[in-house]
Amino acid sequence: MKTDIHPEYRFVVFEDASANYRFLTRTTMKVDESKTTQWDDGQTYPIVQLEISNASHPFFTGQMKIIDSAGRVERFNKRYGTRKKAVAKKAPAPKK
Repeated sequence: MKTDIHPEYRFVVFEDASANYRFLTRTTMKVDESKTTQWDDGQTYPIVQLEISNASHPFFTGQMKIIDSAGRVERFNKRYGTRKKAVAKKAPAPKK
């Protein structure tokens, strides 16, 4: 088996600057070692800056914009909803 082919798996602090939220986890991501922070356990870890996380994403914060699709459904029914009626009228009457 080859040695030194796997990336280093280590602890890193991910920081969401927009929400002022940080969490500690492990990753194999290459990190700039010059940016570090001291965590609650007293140890120093490298930082990875995030643009968005669960603390700032609209889906998780409840600020998600709901798109009203009622107009689209009505337009669909207006176009294609009448086809059932037209097919029903053309059906032959049952023989007695």
